[in-house]
Amino acid sequence: MKVNVKKNDQVLVTTGKDRGARGRVLRVLASDGKAIVERVNMIKRHTRPNPNKGIQGGILEREAPIQIANLKVICPECGKPSRLGRKRLDDGEGKGKGVRVCKNCGATFG
Repeated sequence: MKVNVKKNDQVLVTTGKDRGARGRVLRVLASDGKAIVERVNMIKRHTRPNPNKGIQGGILEREAPIQIANLKVICPECGKPSRLGRKRLDDGEGKGKGVRVCKNCGATFG
């Protein structure tokens, strides 16, 4: 699975119950093709108390993974949700796959 999303990217949710929500990527699960986004796709989790680990128990709310195909990266330069491309730079930065490039404004970012 091709993954264009990285940890700490700002993303926009394009489909599903949280469509239009923006958030920061907390974790990327590349093998599953999913990502966990801050305050998006919240679920309720019933947990049993565990005093050894300091877990109080009860009904906790936390983020569930969301499909990467349902996310668009927000460009830090233009602030718009955009598709990403890859580009190798002449100065040697971005060896391997190259750096990510915004398709809207052409800005490069991590």
